Amino acid sequence: MSRIIKAAGLFVLLLTFAPVWGATGVAFVHGTGKQTNALNDYWTTSMVNSVRQGLSNQNNFVVINCDFEQYMWDSQAAGCLASHLHNFINQRGITDLVVLTHSNGGNVMRWIMSNPTWDSRYPLIIQRLRWVNALAPSSLGTPLADAVMQGNVFEASLGWLLGYQNDAVRMQQTSWMQHYNNTWLLGTAGRPNLPKGFWNVVGTDVHAAIWNTASYCGGYQYQVGLAVTQWWLSSCSDGFLECSSQNGAGSLWFYDHWRTQSGRKLSHHQSRRNCFNLDVILRNDL
Repeated sequence: MSRIIKAAGLFVLLLTFAPVWGATGVAFVHGTGKQTNALNDYWTTSMVNSVRQGLSNQNNFVVINCDFEQYMWDSQAAGCLASHLHNFINQRGITDLVVLTHSNGGNVMRWIMSNPTWDSRYPLIIQRLRWVNALAPSSLGTPLADAVMQGNVFEASLGWLLGYQNDAVRMQQTSWMQHYNNTWLLGTAGRPNLPKGFWNVVGTDVHAAIWNTASYCGGYQYQVGLAVTQWWLSSCSDGFLECSSQNGAGSLWFYDHWRTQSGRKLSHHQSRRNCFNLDVILRNDL
């Protein structure tokens, strides 16, 4: 209901200032990893092209490529993201920015939103931001990061997704994220609210049965890997993050099966793919 109220308020604002209101744009912000071609390697062109159909000008989109193997505040992480978003806003005349993040990308965005005096580019980004749609954000960290840092190895099931013992993985240990959430970051329980909406899409399970057609969206091999790592997590998880972590900051938008096609569950890999009508839901939100 609160999201409906916020959307209604934005619509009224648009009507009130229609003569001077500028362009809506969308930014796709990847998760953990050093990306040089996030369009093809992280999101896929089919996902991005489907979502951006919701824009009045479908050219007003940007796919971010940054080094998110670093701590969230690092110049190669938040600094790189801020540079891309700031340039996108100025070059395209964006006055209404929707950011789609996935996984650890949510932490980097929350850093920017929580620390406006850290970088001179942050205030403009926050000002132009409508809201963040956070797909499976790792807001409270994950026990899998603890396991990786303790030397447990997941070559077959986790290396493609998380990597090993880099600073971003270190940062996403549960106790480390608890510290950051209590000090540097806004939006978690007991902390001030974020300056703009941070809306969570929570993935709740992994389909990996060979006879289940839902297991093949995005690649069956990834589902099998996430089914293995899910054993380390609580019963409600997407194979990488527990539901409590995904909804640990900001506000709940929806649990996957509330809105996906046929009530399908989204694994951590599938929540960055055009699986089960997710792309259409995100498109319509623009």
